[in-house]
Amino acid sequence: MEIDSKGAPDPRQNLFGGVGTVKVWNLLRRSAPPFTAVLACELEPGGRVGRHLQEEFPEIVVGIEGLGEAVVGKQQFGLRPGDVVYLPLGETLEIINHSDTARLQYLIIKAREA
Repeated sequence: MEIDSKGAPDPRQNLFGGVGTVKVWNLLRRSAPPFTAVLACELEPGGRVGRHLQEEFPEIVVGIEGLGEAVVGKQQFGLRPGDVVYLPLGETLEIINHSDTARLQYLIIKAREA
């Protein structure tokens, strides 16, 4: 998936106390209930999104490219192409790029609870 064609990203430095830059593209440009956000994300090599609490909406994280890990609460999940990780409302999430040379691309899809 080539996310660079989706316009300019919103770069976020040391997100949630993490390390490095995460480029974020908002792919959902209009209302599409029950979805509240679809974000394409690219975490730089060796980067980390710090542990943070999911307070508004549950999410799924979908691995697109690279070798990473999603930590939900105390459980660790691989984040490689095709991997899907569920993040329930009220749980914590941390994302880690295990490569020192390649980016980690993933989608975050947020939706209202049914």
